[in-house]
Amino acid sequence: MPWTTPTLRQVRETVRGEVTTSLGRASFIGNSVLRVMADAMAAVCHLTLRYLDWLALQFLPDTAEHEWLDRHGQIWLVNADGSKGRKVGTFASGSASVFGDVGTILPAGSRLTGSDNWPYETTNQVFLNGDISVPVNVRALNSGAGGNKALGDFLSFETIIDGVQGEAPVVLIDGGVDEESDNDLRQRVLRRIQQPPMGGAAYDYEAWALAVPGVTRAWAASEMGIGTVTVRFMMDDMRADNDGVPYQEDIDTVEHYVSTKRPVAVKDFFVVAPVKFEISCVIDELVPDNEAVRAEIENSLNIMLRNLSAPGQTIFAAWKSYAIMNTTSVVSFHLANNEDDVMPSVGHIAILGSVVYD
Repeated sequence: MPWTTPTLRQVRETVRGEVTTSLGRASFIGNSVLRVMADAMAAVCHLTLRYLDWLALQFLPDTAEHEWLDRHGQIWLVNADGSKGRKVGTFASGSASVFGDVGTILPAGSRLTGSDNWPYETTNQVFLNGDISVPVNVRALNSGAGGNKALGDFLSFETIIDGVQGEAPVVLIDGGVDEESDNDLRQRVLRRIQQPPMGGAAYDYEAWALAVPGVTRAWAASEMGIGTVTVRFMMDDMRADNDGVPYQEDIDTVEHYVSTKRPVAVKDFFVVAPVKFEISCVIDELVPDNEAVRAEIENSLNIMLRNLSAPGQTIFAAWKSYAIMNTTSVVSFHLANNEDDVMPSVGHIAILGSVVYD
C-alpha cells in the first residue's frame, strides 16, 4: 500500500500505547503530567512526519514546488544564453516617436513610463524637429511581457523636459517575455530526464530550440526527406500578438543557436515558423449563454490548442467538444460544425479563429 501520513489522532494513540507498554501496561490517569507529555511528543512526531511527507515530494521534479523545482532545473538544464535552470525574463525594446521644438536635444537615458507605469528609457540621443516625429530607441527597465507595447500605445516622460512634448506614441516595443513558469520548467526537466541527449535525435533539436528564451513549444521532423531536419517552434507568450507564431528575427535566433549544437553531418537543416491555420467553432443551444461563459469557452479552446496542436496535427471534433464541456459554467451545448479540422500540410498548425454562437 502507498505511504500516507498518519493523522494526529493516530500518532497520539501510538505514542500513548508505547508509553503504557514501557510502564508495564499501566493505564494513564486523565490529564496527568505523563499523558500531557505523551500528547506533546505525539504532536512533535506528527509535525515531523508531515515534513518528511512534504520533503519526499520535493525530491522528484514532477511534484517539486517552486524553489525545489529551480534546484532540479539547475542540475539538468543549460539554456541558450549559457544560464542554467529556469529561463529568465527578457527586456522589451523598440522605438517610439517624439515631438518637440526644432533643435531640442532629447538625451539618451531619458525616462518614460507606460499607462501601466512600466518604466522605460531612451537608448540614443536625438534632435527634435517640431511637428515632424523623430524616432527614438527605447528599452524596458523591467523584464517581462508587460513591457511589450503596440502601435497606438503611448509613453509619458517622467519629468518635464523643456521643448519636448510629454507623450511619445509607440511605434513598436516587443521582445519582452516573462520568467519561465513552473509548468514549462517542469516539462523541460522531465523531457531532459526521459529523453537524454543522443547527439542529434529529433527530440534533441526540440530541446535545443526550447532552450532559447521565449520558445514554449518545438517540433523536429524530416519534412524534406530522409537525412533532413526541419525545426518548427512557437512563442505563445512572447508573440501572443501573432497567435504565438515567431517572427523572422526569432527564427534567426533559434537557427543560430541550434546550429551550434547540431551534428555537422546533417546536410539539410531548416528552422521555419509553423503556418497558421484558423479553425472555427459554431456553437448553438448553449446553456447558460452569456458573455462570461463565452469568454470561458474561448479560453478553454485556446488551452486545448496549446496542449494538443502541432504542425500537421488534425484537431478532432471530440477535442473541441471536450474543451467546451470542460468549461466550468457550461451545462449543455451543441457543436454545429462537428467535424475534424485536417491541416492542409505538415507545416500548418491550428489556431483558434472565430467562435460563432447561434
